[in-house]
Formats: sequence, C-alpha cells, structure tokens
Amino acid sequence: MSVKLGIAPIAWSNDDMPELGGDTPLETCLSEARQAGFTGIESGGKFPKTSKELIPILNKFDISLCSGWYGANLLKRSVKEEMDSIRDQLNLFKDCEAPCIVFAEVTNSIQGDEKKPLSKRPRLDKDDWILYCKKINELGKWLEDEEMPLAYHHHMGTVIQSEDDTVRLMQETNDSVKLVIDTGHMLFAGGNSLKIIQDFKEKILHVHCKDMRKNVLKKSLAEDLSFRHAFLEGAFTVPGDGCIDYKPILNQLKKNNYNGWLVVEAEQDPKKANPFEYAKKGYAYLSQTAKDSGFIIK
Repeated sequence: MSVKLGIAPIAWSNDDMPELGGDTPLETCLSEARQAGFTGIESGGKFPKTSKELIPILNKFDISLCSGWYGANLLKRSVKEEMDSIRDQLNLFKDCEAPCIVFAEVTNSIQGDEKKPLSKRPRLDKDDWILYCKKINELGKWLEDEEMPLAYHHHMGTVIQSEDDTVRLMQETNDSVKLVIDTGHMLFAGGNSLKIIQDFKEKILHVHCKDMRKNVLKKSLAEDLSFRHAFLEGAFTVPGDGCIDYKPILNQLKKNNYNGWLVVEAEQDPKKANPFEYAKKGYAYLSQTAKDSGFIIK
C-alpha cells in the first residue's frame, strides 16, 4: 500500500495574515517544498486561479496539486449558490487532477477573530443540523458526480470542531460526504483522531498531519485563547516536533488500506520557524514513520 506526501503552503505565507510571509514568492514555496521531498502541495492565495497559468508552474517544480481549502457558507446559502461559488475551484482542481476539495463551513466562524476565545465558537442547533446535513448531502453528491469529492475539514472555531461534531456529521451524511482528518485540530478540540480513523474507514479521504506543542496547547486551553492567538503563540508544528504520536495513526491508516495523501500542515510564523527547515523536519519524520507502518512512499 502506498501513500503520497504533500505539504500546505501556509508554512511559507498565511493568506489570512499577510504580515506572515506575505512577501515570500510562490516560487520559493514550491521550490523548497519539493527540495524537502514532498511531491504534492495544497493550493493557497498566491496560486494562479486558472489551469493555464497554474499547471506550467507546478510542472516547473515537479510538484502536484494535492487539494486545497474551500471555505463554505452553506448554512446561509442555498445549495445552488454554493455550487456557483465553488465551480471555478472545482474546474481548476479537475484540470490539475487534484484528488478532492478540502471543504469547511465558515459561516459565523471565529477562527480569524483574535478577540474571540474558542469557547465562543458557533454551534448548530437541532434544526441547523437537519438542514445542514440535507444541504451538504446534495452538494456532496453533485461534487461526486463532477468527479471532485468533498472532503470535510473539521476546524477549530467553526460549527464542526469537536469529535462529537465530526462523528455526527459523518453519521448523518451520505457516502458522498468524505472526511479530512486533521490530527492537530482534533487534538486541540479534545478529540481522538485514531478512534475516528478506526470508526470511519470508508469516509477518510485526506489526512492533514498537523502536530501540536503540548505546552502551548495546555496554555491555549487553560487561558481560553482565540484560535489566532494560539497559533501565533506556536501551538502548531510539523509531525515529529510536537506531542502527537503518529505511529498508531499511520498503523491504523495502513490497516484501513488508505492510499491517499498525507499532508503536512502547520501554520507558524515563518520568522520564528523557518519554513524550509521545518518542511525537511516534517518530511523526514513522516516518511520514516509511514515506512515503518508498511507504506510505500510514492
């Protein structure tokens, strides 16, 4: 069984905070990601929005597009409106042969609000859940028919944050609504990534390998920090540099016959955490741990 290793560009530049790597050229990100060993990269704000422009750049650095974030507002939009909103990204990803769209509901999200503690994150009531699952089932089926699967990303500061939220979404949606398991976000939310991987074998379509620094995690929870404050404090890091043991996680993925992407994603301040050095560190740890679990790295 083989997997591919990718990385997110957020280590080099943060789309939500231009002061964090805003002056770093896309070419630097792609070059260093490939030099570190990664064969895939997720999309970001600096990426061209047309395949005519993007494909030659990816080819130049011999790297594939291995998905990318889409922030949805399906709670307040109709399914048709969300279809119209996602269509350009859908077409771009299809042209670039990306495996899926990383989909997250951002209606009322507080992930970018430095003043709002995570305890104030939005939640769905009973009626919201019924309507949301109906909508995302329809959208997921449409994306499946378009051959670009929806992979839902549970995320701190949003309506789908906790293990309970994630489990409920997976249980109450059809087979077209897949899952991105993000080890860092799940730990931050007090959840258990390994259990979800065990329980939702058929739903796991994409994996974000985000590690956490235990001391910052404890501080963030004890002081009820905002999401932005937590990551600026250094909550996140690459696999092998934090407190998450990836061996049982990768062992279970191997047992599940997972053959998708393992994506290193760790938003950090590039002035404090050199992106290239951390990319190399993350690749070295993740590739070796995956091999130890019996995976072949493609």
